[in-house]
Amino acid sequence: MSTRNDDIIARMLHHRASTLDGGEPVPAPIAMASVYMLPGTIDVPHQYGRFSNPTWDALEESLSILEDAESVAFPSGMAAIASVFTAHLSAGDRVLLPSDGYWTTRAYAEKYIRPHGIEIDYCPTGEYGARDLSGFAMVYIETPSNPGLDICDIAEIAARAKSAGALVVVDNTTMTPLGQRPLDLGADIVLASDTKHVSGHSDVLSGHIASRNSALIGPIREWRKFFGAIPSPFDTWLVYRGLKTLDVRFDRMCATAETIANRLADHPKIAAIRFPGLETHPAHALARRQMTRFGSVLGLTFSDAATAERFIAESRFIVPATSFGGVHTSAERRARWGDQVAEGYVRLSIGCEPADALWSDFASVLNAL
Repeated sequence: MSTRNDDIIARMLHHRASTLDGGEPVPAPIAMASVYMLPGTIDVPHQYGRFSNPTWDALEESLSILEDAESVAFPSGMAAIASVFTAHLSAGDRVLLPSDGYWTTRAYAEKYIRPHGIEIDYCPTGEYGARDLSGFAMVYIETPSNPGLDICDIAEIAARAKSAGALVVVDNTTMTPLGQRPLDLGADIVLASDTKHVSGHSDVLSGHIASRNSALIGPIREWRKFFGAIPSPFDTWLVYRGLKTLDVRFDRMCATAETIANRLADHPKIAAIRFPGLETHPAHALARRQMTRFGSVLGLTFSDAATAERFIAESRFIVPATSFGGVHTSAERRARWGDQVAEGYVRLSIGCEPADALWSDFASVLNAL
């Protein structure tokens, strides 16, 4: 799998250059345009700024190589999620969502999807394998779950869901296509918040959807066009630029996360630790089969909220912020948002800092708690 990922990254990095003539810019330009020349015909690549944009094209072509599937860019991860629900659910349908996944997905579904006659059921990520999937139009998976980092078997669930006639959608935000490839495991649609690892610098909101089925991707692209949920050219360019270094950033972050997780696991001030790369994770064996990396997000449980907040506040190399996947290590106590986790639970997102410097900082704070 790593050899395949290496080939994908190399092809993605050289794709644009391979299409250029002499004198053309190697980086994709930012096309700040709402209108295009239409001299006597509309049969041209670009007609209007809400329909398409050359900078979107550059990003989507790169994402399509990365996903090995047609991709559509959105101005946020939630815009991507909304497009899947709106384009592929109708009155009378049932959708299964993870009860322990990203809270905003559930909130959106309850407020804007359920009122249209769509039934919403919930299941903890770790129990998807035992759930009867009969009667569902869509089975929505998030693995590892955010923020609890529980895992379910994508291939097994996708096979059963498809047998039951359901569309299988996977939120792959925490892993990226370099750490886990849901489409290879049988998913129909994969989506992600590219605000996190893909753009990687905590300076832009973005998302994308990918599918190898044109009948599924077409309505999503059309929804973006009519609804106007479109990314700005400049934001798109920022994501395009960030994508070029995803491989080296993600590799560094995942390697450091493994090092830090193993050291934290032995520290007496940590009441519990959740990380797919640790043998103590209940689904570690599945993680080894399903994921090519273990990710850069750790779940730490401290004895109480005050201790958790002290760890975050007193660490020199932790940015106290929501979201994850940036070059700076960040953390937050997730119970303050209402997530069903312990009051002392901290979602720790490892950045690109040198591992030993990061550990020295953590150890100093932990020893003083």
